[in-house]
Amino acid sequence: MYKLKVKDSSEEIPVQNIYCVGKNYLEHIKEFDTKDKAAEIPKSPAIFLKPNTALSCGNGSIKIPVFDGGKISDDLQNEVELVIVIAKDGNNISEVAAMNHVFGFAVGIDFTLRDIQTEMKTKGLPWAISKGFKGSGPVSEVVEKNKITDPENLNITLKVNGSFKQNANTSQMIFKINYIIHYISSIFGLRKGDIIFTGTPAGITKLNPGDEVEAELEDVGKLNIKVE
Repeated sequence: MYKLKVKDSSEEIPVQNIYCVGKNYLEHIKEFDTKDKAAEIPKSPAIFLKPNTALSCGNGSIKIPVFDGGKISDDLQNEVELVIVIAKDGNNISEVAAMNHVFGFAVGIDFTLRDIQTEMKTKGLPWAISKGFKGSGPVSEVVEKNKITDPENLNITLKVNGSFKQNANTSQMIFKINYIIHYISSIFGLRKGDIIFTGTPAGITKLNPGDEVEAELEDVGKLNIKVE
């Protein structure tokens, strides 16, 4: 079982389920506008899951999987996100009580194989491979919630080779932390050790081998990943 480290502590958190929220920043939604169709703002959180093997803890590297001698994708892209770490079990958690179920926060990257995702969406097929491949969800050390004044007002950025690609604030999330916890817990239930990727702001870009990716969440920490 994969574990996340707690910052300034010897504690480790075994991770259970990995939930992800799609389309949670307006400017990111607009990135998918086309001349034929405008991207729609979801009326409720768009939830997908990553398998536990997608998780990696701390700094490291990322590579496109190889199958039968060839890479399965030509378009690896970055998505920096605020990650919620759940402290205790809960079902049908109210928005008022939601923060009582939070242990802390981390910064993560939802690496995406965009060409596979686009092809599968076009065909009306599942796109789990594009989001759930090995190591596609690196997460930093976890900062306990009482050390964060306001998790919904944190600068969130991502650089590639030192240049900003994503630069936003968590206040821009469409669906807020309490509502996300309320929604997921009411449908799936939440368990101690579950983590939730809360969506990415605009600035997705194609990554190449050798690229150095640096994700940062204000007051939480940084995550450095090299593309292989």
